[in-house]
Amino acid sequence: MAVETAAAPIQVTDAAWQAIEGGYDIQVHVAPDVIARRIDDLDLAKEFLAHKLKGFVLKSHYAPTYERAKVVTKASPGITAYGAITLNHSVGGLNPVALEIAGRSGNKICWFPTVDAANETAGRSDGPTDKLPFWAKIQRELSATGISPAPISVLDGSGKVSDVARRCLELIGKHDMILATGHLSKKEIHALVKTAKEMGLKRVVVTHAEFPSQNMTAQEQVEVADLGAMIEHCFTTMYTNKAPWDAYFDSVRKVGPERVVLSTDLGQTINPPVAEGFGMFAQKMLDAGFRAADVRRMCVTNTTALLS
Repeated sequence: MAVETAAAPIQVTDAAWQAIEGGYDIQVHVAPDVIARRIDDLDLAKEFLAHKLKGFVLKSHYAPTYERAKVVTKASPGITAYGAITLNHSVGGLNPVALEIAGRSGNKICWFPTVDAANETAGRSDGPTDKLPFWAKIQRELSATGISPAPISVLDGSGKVSDVARRCLELIGKHDMILATGHLSKKEIHALVKTAKEMGLKRVVVTHAEFPSQNMTAQEQVEVADLGAMIEHCFTTMYTNKAPWDAYFDSVRKVGPERVVLSTDLGQTINPPVAEGFGMFAQKMLDAGFRAADVRRMCVTNTTALLS
């Protein structure tokens, strides 16, 4: 998998900004972080306020963000920042204790494993590091120290959702958090979403469905949406040529805007500013023939409902 590379700029019209006014970006990667970022969370709040956006979810592959989200919100009138936890090895993996503390602290989203998912192989193979994503380089360095545990799957030996994964789902439901599927495989995603529905979880998001480690077809997205999941699409996936725009547009049309949320996944030093990227995403949708009402549904209505 190649590292993100800058693409041609997309000119954002007033119509695009109006379509996402009051919207939330449910996945941003900003400083402070172990990886260099182009902006910190306080300045991002100013950026969002300037574009009449309402807020964002702070994502880190390595550290919980729920405590700092509260500080950002208090320091940024007009903006709400939401916290998250990602169940990678840095928080103990599928760790019910970490989830219980997160839930008691007002955590909003729980991502299942990303960089430590068994399905996510970037950074585990030999080869030049200049072609790896920034986080994959960290994964390779951690592996070289000998302190990294085995990659994580949510399935047991029989192919069913494991007991510890089910315990994590129980805690997500108990604290009314949003379940996001992270970098799990398609098989894991389907099993996890199905189990979450059976357990009564109300808010489930399939993370960046077109990303190479997921690579879900439109039909596969429809299938998990039919199980009750929202399908998330991230601007960086298409902007950095990890997936074609046309396939993404087709997926949204087949799943339906009412079951889709758009986010940026931005914050990298070499990619556009986060708020600007959100506007660019809206512009691409309008240029592809989607109605402004559809864009607003995916960026404002659906994200607001998820986070409420």
